[in-house]
Amino acid sequence: MNGSFSVEFLTLPDRKLAYQRLRGCGGIGIVFLGGYASDMTGTKAGFLAEKAAESGFPYLRFDYRGHGQSGGDFRDGTIGAWFEDAREALDRLTEGPQVLVGSSMGGWIGLMLARARPERVKAFVGIAAAPDFTEDLMWLRLSAEQKEQLTRTGEILDPTAPPEAQLPVALKLIEEGRNHLLLRAPIKIACAVHLLQGLHDEEVPWQHAIRITENIAHDNVRITFIKDGDHRLSRASDLEFLWRVVEEMEKTTP
Repeated sequence: MNGSFSVEFLTLPDRKLAYQRLRGCGGIGIVFLGGYASDMTGTKAGFLAEKAAESGFPYLRFDYRGHGQSGGDFRDGTIGAWFEDAREALDRLTEGPQVLVGSSMGGWIGLMLARARPERVKAFVGIAAAPDFTEDLMWLRLSAEQKEQLTRTGEILDPTAPPEAQLPVALKLIEEGRNHLLLRAPIKIACAVHLLQGLHDEEVPWQHAIRITENIAHDNVRITFIKDGDHRLSRASDLEFLWRVVEEMEKTTP
């Protein structure tokens, strides 16, 4: 197979995006889209890289601006900016049909990519997919006092996250995210969709997966609920099931 795990950089006019790419042996590629404040060294991204290498599938993982080894300040990031990063990576670093695997926020980005590039995205696998999380899972969970503080100071630590995982939440992240909300209207995409959702996910409730399914404007959508699964779905059993789903998408997608 022609490919390696070395880090390369996609140089754009205003930023550099770090990525790792396996060119594979042809066929449908796999693109991993990480979550909010995650990077391409995470467990799921690394696991998929190893499986793709073993199977000869083209594979791409990358860091959004402000994440991992990419340039930029995390606090300056927005959903629109990170979507632009993903679109540039898809357009410039992959060829032919792709299976997108989106984790948490990456699920939001992946659905936006599927809508924007229907000719390139042949299937989407969501892992605790979190479209609209800035509004529904952040803003709407804040108290009146927290909303006032965020509006006044422009930033607060995310009180909806566990204490050990609290990150700064910028007001502009919330406000700009409203330009990209998906769950208020039909999601007009053409690709097959398979959502994986843990019933013990404390960050993205399982009902969110139902909302996504109801809003996708076609019927080729499946949900697998993992009864004892959490938000990360990174246990060995979770990862092996994820790979079976990705392989199924690879084999059944023309």
